[in-house]
Amino acid sequence: MSKPDPREDPYNVTQASRIYILPNLMTACNLLCGFVSLICCIQALLAESSPDGLYQGNTMFYFYRLAVYFILGAAFFDSLDGRLARMGGRESLFGAEFDSLADVVSFGIAPAMMMSFFILSPLQTPGLEWSLNIGWGIGFIYLLCAAMRLARFNVITNPLLHRGARESGKDFLGLPVPAAAATVAATVLFLIGMAEGERHLNHLALVLPPLMLLIALLMMSTVRFPSGKNIGMQTRARFGTLALLLALAAVIFFYKEIGFLCICIGYLFFGLCRHWRRRPAPRAGEAARAPAGDAADNPANNPPNNPE
Repeated sequence: MSKPDPREDPYNVTQASRIYILPNLMTACNLLCGFVSLICCIQALLAESSPDGLYQGNTMFYFYRLAVYFILGAAFFDSLDGRLARMGGRESLFGAEFDSLADVVSFGIAPAMMMSFFILSPLQTPGLEWSLNIGWGIGFIYLLCAAMRLARFNVITNPLLHRGARESGKDFLGLPVPAAAATVAATVLFLIGMAEGERHLNHLALVLPPLMLLIALLMMSTVRFPSGKNIGMQTRARFGTLALLLALAAVIFFYKEIGFLCICIGYLFFGLCRHWRRRPAPRAGEAARAPAGDAADNPANNPPNNPE
């Protein structure tokens, strides 16, 4: 019997630690964008605390907007690294771990800092200085959920994990970390637009802490969200789907910050509404035999969790 090729064994030491240039270069660019976004958040805080409200001749809004752009750039590079690895057949355990560590910085720490420094700061709720402590707390919860979400993803995509026959890769299990970071970034852009227009949120600012907490908790939930990782050059779409994508692009183009935020919030509640609508109903005959609530706990009625 021939020996298995060590290049086909993902747990071979050489294969597992192999570094492929293109996919890992994209991951390195992802990490760089997250690092620069962190620097921009710190520079924004320095501008906010300076007497003239400037740092290196720029306001805090300039640095926060720059931080948002770098987070979006990190999301772009994050979408490329896995795609390039799959296209070239150059996936490795090293690449998966490196990608998760980069995501913790770009989509965990950087959005958590923006959440604590700007979104949930007393600037949004004048007279409620105690909200700063809430900002730090929710920022840490967000970071904790993002790190645990990435750790769970590494576990459920482990090559040795046995999956059920009904599992598929069409959905994300829990809110994807890049989508959560994009929602935080869209909120920052919306608040910057409000502040530059000298408009105040007033009581609407009280909605921000629950929204940020919802984003954090959805990452560790079992709610399934649509995935676009299987979309490629050969992917076909119906006319309605194409029209919807064009409409979303038009909303972002014409309404910019508000349109971007509405699309991100819509993605969150689309997953929630679909999750509530797909709750399994008890089968005929089983509901009469089982007490109330047992049908939902029956593994036959609940499909196993889908990996990303």
